[in-house]
Amino acid sequence: MDAASAALIGMGLAAAGFAGAGVGIGYVFGKMIEAVARQPEAEGRVGKYMWIGFALVEAIALYGLVIAFIIMGKGGK
Repeated sequence: MDAASAALIGMGLAAAGFAGAGVGIGYVFGKMIEAVARQPEAEGRVGKYMWIGFALVEAIALYGLVIAFIIMGKGGK
């Protein structure tokens, strides 16, 4: 296997982190809906933590994107 092929495989593996981020974001918002359905008066408190959790999960997806771009930049060199 040459370096260009390995770079493409590495980019694909780095981009696979998006699937995990999608699952995490769905879980965060699903639990927020569940919490508000059980206790509507806690929406303000839970909402703050939901956005923090969303930002952390989204940051992981952005790290995967950055790594994919770094691998793409190095390519087959």
